[in-house]
Amino acid sequence: MKLGETRIHVESCESTQALLDPSMAEGTVAVADVQTAGRGRLGRTWEAPPHSAVLASVLLRPPPDRPLPQLALVAGVAVADALEELTGLAVQIKWPNDVMLRRTKVAGILAEVRDGAVVLGIGINVNQTREQLPERGGSLRTATGMEWDRDAVLDAVLDPLGIRYSQWREGGLDAVYDGLGARDFLRGRTVTVDGTSGVAELIDRDGRLRIAIGGGEHVTVESGEVTYER
Repeated sequence: MKLGETRIHVESCESTQALLDPSMAEGTVAVADVQTAGRGRLGRTWEAPPHSAVLASVLLRPPPDRPLPQLALVAGVAVADALEELTGLAVQIKWPNDVMLRRTKVAGILAEVRDGAVVLGIGINVNQTREQLPERGGSLRTATGMEWDRDAVLDAVLDPLGIRYSQWREGGLDAVYDGLGARDFLRGRTVTVDGTSGVAELIDRDGRLRIAIGGGEHVTVESGEVTYER
């Protein structure tokens, strides 16, 4: 599927998520130079200095039989595909919605359901300096020592996102697992998810995180707040 043929670009908004609604064509993309109230998962804020990050949202209409939380992972795979192609560096995915480069978070995904459609928010740290980033945060600039054209980065993401989204529509998460399983950032790390602690084993083919809790037992977590030991 070709994404971004229709684009809405604003200099400033509260959140690009608010610029899209289900009446628009699938694949419409909203982009801003700065967000005054950018959002992440669980009510967090997503902040970036003006003109330093890719701040975009995409309107999608997935099939009703597909688990919508999987879209954050599908988008993570697409972002990882793009960033690896751009930088030549290995990129990982931290369940459930972060993209990691050199062990720092460079991108986050937010999928919000609206009247049968999904507004998929993608934030990518591009040209922030170390001083402009939170703890454990990174950017393409800090990882590579170069400044990047934000429009080129967005275009580089939209192509694989269209491909990965189409694969997922047809075959579910199993169809994009080649780009997910091998990039699992948490695998082998000690993690805690909403009070459950253990060693992350893998992201399964339904998009859940499997955690070994000792004694040969494990639990499978569908969503939640994850912390990890470095």
